[in-house]
Amino acid sequence: MQNRRVLISGASVAGPALAFWLRRHGFTPTVIERAPSLREGGYAVDFRGASLRVLDRMGLLGQVEAAATNMGEVSYVDADDRTLVVTPPTFQSGELEILRGDLSRILYDATKDDVEYVFGDSITGVTEHGAGVTVTFERGEPREFDLVVGADGLHSNVRSLVFGDESWYRRDLGYYVSIFTVPNHLGLDHVGRFYNEPNRTIGVYSARDNAEAKALFWFGSEPLAYDHRDVEQQRGIVEEAFADTGWETPALLRRMHEAPDFYFDSASQIKMDTYSNGRVALVGDAAYCAAPLSGMGTSLAIVGAYVLAGELAAAGGDHTTAFTTYHDEMREFVAVCQKLGEGNGKWFVPQTRAWIRMRNLNLRLLPHLPWRKVIEQLPLKAGNAITLKEYAKVPA
Repeated sequence: MQNRRVLISGASVAGPALAFWLRRHGFTPTVIERAPSLREGGYAVDFRGASLRVLDRMGLLGQVEAAATNMGEVSYVDADDRTLVVTPPTFQSGELEILRGDLSRILYDATKDDVEYVFGDSITGVTEHGAGVTVTFERGEPREFDLVVGADGLHSNVRSLVFGDESWYRRDLGYYVSIFTVPNHLGLDHVGRFYNEPNRTIGVYSARDNAEAKALFWFGSEPLAYDHRDVEQQRGIVEEAFADTGWETPALLRRMHEAPDFYFDSASQIKMDTYSNGRVALVGDAAYCAAPLSGMGTSLAIVGAYVLAGELAAAGGDHTTAFTTYHDEMREFVAVCQKLGEGNGKWFVPQTRAWIRMRNLNLRLLPHLPWRKVIEQLPLKAGNAITLKEYAKVPA
């Protein structure tokens, strides 16, 4: 086995999942994370199809199921909180749903004993040479690795350093989203309530056995200029976008300033012709973000980590071969998942009141339509758009 020392940037989902499989295959992964500690909280993420089989092969499916949100129906309501239409559980939350922070904790706990984690630091330079890669950091001393993997999300630092500016690869879908934790002041019991005004969607769903709730704000917009690390600036953008919105919006906006896990970003996809450059590869959102509208981001991250580690093991650590086969294995799966996210915005964030009424009518009629099953099976079909190889454990 060659190229055993692998540096992974990012400790959310794709990074720890990749570290899990690399360690199992005999590699020595190190995970570096800009945040000072594991990121708790966060929004709900879904699993469908192949990603569930990966969790099962990891031996973690039971733990994820135990921490599932068990989300039930989601109701669309009017400004007076009267129900207009109700959607079934699988419509919003896939086959299995868990809070992102809970998933990160499960993956971290499964790897922390035999994987080196470095929190509170970030990569500043990646210099490839014949024998490996020299990596420099904001805080730590330079170190040598055989391979580097960017698992650091939509705004990947590794991608910018090695592949070029983010704007070359990012495709904005025309929407922005903010999600954060709030008290469950509506008394929701494993259900959600969404409210629409033209070009805006506000929602609340219960979490952690109803002990808290997640507030969700979506709005359509032309591209906005903002610092993706400036939380106060982002809160101001959300307040301005929803300043005159009805229903529970004013109360939720007040709670936004107290939320410990405020999140804001564009609904964007990353489209790349290759997921590697020399000794550096990308995985998860850094390589092929499908946008939250797809509901497939976590599935892509979990499956991508499994495939990347498996191909490296199958190639005996030969990164040139492994990175090529990794790309070939993932390409069609990525395309299907990204396509799923491209058309969902107009339904989830309708631009006009006429679109809102039409969307609600379609949802109301859906149980009676002959093609209902076809529509319901689209996300599951996307989740199964890859045949997982069985990668043998490589002896040390």
